[in-house]
Amino acid sequence: MTGTSERTFLTRLMWLSIAAALVTITLKTVAWRLTGSVGLLSDAVESLVNLLAAIVALTMIRWATLPPDKEHAFGHEKAEYFAAGAEGMFILGAAASIGFVAVQRLLHPAGLESVGPGLAVSVVASLVNLGVAMTLIRAGRRHRSITLEADGRHLMTDVVTSGGVVIGVIAVAVSGWHPLDPIVAIAVALNIVFTGVRLIRRSGAGLMDRSLPPEELARVETALAPYREDGIAFKELQTRRAGRRSFVSFKVLVPSGWTVARGHVLLEQIERDVEAALPHASVTTHLEPAPEGGRGPKTPSERPAGKHRRRRNRLLGR
Repeated sequence: MTGTSERTFLTRLMWLSIAAALVTITLKTVAWRLTGSVGLLSDAVESLVNLLAAIVALTMIRWATLPPDKEHAFGHEKAEYFAAGAEGMFILGAAASIGFVAVQRLLHPAGLESVGPGLAVSVVASLVNLGVAMTLIRAGRRHRSITLEADGRHLMTDVVTSGGVVIGVIAVAVSGWHPLDPIVAIAVALNIVFTGVRLIRRSGAGLMDRSLPPEELARVETALAPYREDGIAFKELQTRRAGRRSFVSFKVLVPSGWTVARGHVLLEQIERDVEAALPHASVTTHLEPAPEGGRGPKTPSERPAGKHRRRRNRLLGR
């Protein structure tokens, strides 16, 4: 998928999220008005947060998928972290407002009305969110978009909390214990607080250039292992992630007698192997002479047979 087509695809997914938020806000507001449940009101407020977050995410994705330019030579992918951080802040704001309304209702309990129709409308809204959430999470993982995945996980959290609200409203209707309704709303607020904090922490980690996760570092090491077996040394491996892109840099130590041309041919192949092991990665290498007395590349008798042995032999001048 080219950069332009990928940008169009990701943008369409965010428009889908916005449309879903508008639909669920309408449905959950109807459910609240029918029942008078503060738990369902809290559910509607969370959907309003979904709408605000989706609008911010749409803006950030359009920015993050722009190609590098003179002012942003490494691309614009970090814009996605701002979207995730903003969504986390929206969630915390929603939690505070839900908690305030719930406490007021807890102090002044009220009965529920039209529970059956109200819950039916709420369930329909949850099914809409479930379908969109699964779509966004899958696409976010496939395209390495933190914004899409964060928005999808937020919607999935909404589905879970909506289920809890429905159960709580049913329990209130069956038991007649009205304080249970605001207690459920407070539980919803606490649940989405955890989601908001998690998104803000993830956003901060990306903005602070945190190293790649262990499973991706292992893939880099696997790509370098055959060259280590041939006596090529590496040092100062540094990694970071910016949105969908990963950045990997390291120094390659070769015998001091090698020509620059020979060394750069080797570097190009090493970079290709690392990029193949870690898609969406930008790999930067630096050629350095190995310390005097270093062992250097192995002799043919020391090298076990391997899938890419002949290719590396040519690169090492054997």
